[in-house]
Amino acid sequence: MSGNGNSNPSVPPTTRYPVVSFDESREAAAERRRAFPYRFPRDRRNMGGRYTVEENARRLLRFFYFERRLAQALGSWTLAIPEFEVKLETGRHIFYHADAANTLRTRLTEQEKSLKTIDAYRNDDIDRFVDEMLSAADTPELLVGVHQVAGRALTIAYRHHIDNTDSITDAPTIRAMQRVLLDYEPMLEWAEQAIAAYIDGGIPESRLTAWRWHLQQLLTSIGGITGADAPTAPPSKLRIDEKPYERNTVPQRDARFTTFHHTGDYDVADGKERFPKDAYENMRLRFIRTQRDEVDAIEAFGTFLWDIRFLDFKAEYDLARITWDEARHTEIGHRAMMASGYDPYELPNRLTGSTCRGPMEPAFAMAEINLFGEVGVLKTINSLIDKAREENDTVLAHIADFIRSDERTHVKKGQHILKCMTDLGSQELELKTRELFTECLVSLGAITNDMDLFTISREDLEHLVGE
Repeated sequence: MSGNGNSNPSVPPTTRYPVVSFDESREAAAERRRAFPYRFPRDRRNMGGRYTVEENARRLLRFFYFERRLAQALGSWTLAIPEFEVKLETGRHIFYHADAANTLRTRLTEQEKSLKTIDAYRNDDIDRFVDEMLSAADTPELLVGVHQVAGRALTIAYRHHIDNTDSITDAPTIRAMQRVLLDYEPMLEWAEQAIAAYIDGGIPESRLTAWRWHLQQLLTSIGGITGADAPTAPPSKLRIDEKPYERNTVPQRDARFTTFHHTGDYDVADGKERFPKDAYENMRLRFIRTQRDEVDAIEAFGTFLWDIRFLDFKAEYDLARITWDEARHTEIGHRAMMASGYDPYELPNRLTGSTCRGPMEPAFAMAEINLFGEVGVLKTINSLIDKAREENDTVLAHIADFIRSDERTHVKKGQHILKCMTDLGSQELELKTRELFTECLVSLGAITNDMDLFTISREDLEHLVGE
């Protein structure tokens, strides 16, 4: 066609709209491209996807809810898991799921959903699946449900969503899911190895296989992860129909540990002093043991996450992050014991805090940690770090420096969490917490029952509970 520009044979015809292209403009554009010196990588993405904004948001909201529920669910099991490595890894996974929920929540706000609407979302079918998953007979069944059923199905759903959504118009969703999958890959790989370890150690594989099939059948009966699949018939019998799920209240440890809960004093528990009370070596070992024994803090913060579920997403998210931090502190203590020449399992594990907190209302259990435990650590850790540096104790100076930073953050975050848990003022909350923990310590024999409750100081409780 001539240069009057009504059409151009090099432009493919469209089915609906005519192309009005001017020959001189097109040729000039081609010349400018030829003269341009840089040959950048070609963007191979194609525009076009299966989802509207509305459908995209519907699926993301369901994904968000699954992730939120998995974080809560793992939190409810932290007391009940005996095996040390599994309890540690669960502390990490709680945050991975909470962080995935937070990532999806942020993307949903960009898909025309308000935070109020997102946080208020509930799904009875998903809740029923989660409760049944939590009714696992033991930790291996829990891992099968969380990882091999729910986790694997979420991974597949995310990858399918990435493949099916528009790679250009919906690029933020793709990036969000790719970030989530970065945590999923090592998490699911660890779970596979852990479940194999249980089977190699004597857990019947047939029982785990039957439980996996049961939960997969339940998941498909609610339309799968997305809710868009054709529902199938649910299992004929669910455990939660016979007995509703309730979280455990008693801290569990595996057979490698010896434990005590009648005192917060390591020398009393050990039966004799390892070092003189005022010696640096004593302070050093006590600090390292306290970090290893923050396995009870994994239990505490995970339990709080379950107990305050749906009250406030930010509080849940902060609790999940603190749980991960406490898992790291436990690892730090465990490795520092080995770096100091100890077999970590030769040093008895203190259960005093978890024994008291397990059955307690979450506000008072949280106050014990935040108002007494973490604040107590910050009172002494500066001088301990200074002394470690004077002694050229590089191990202790290094780990305590990072732990101090974490504890400062926890104290700040704890104030918001406590406000979500209770309307009590700070003084009333502190007094009630002291009362409840004193009663617990009396029942455990850690203090005598002839002591006047209100003569027990903050410092006494900090030492006796030993956070």
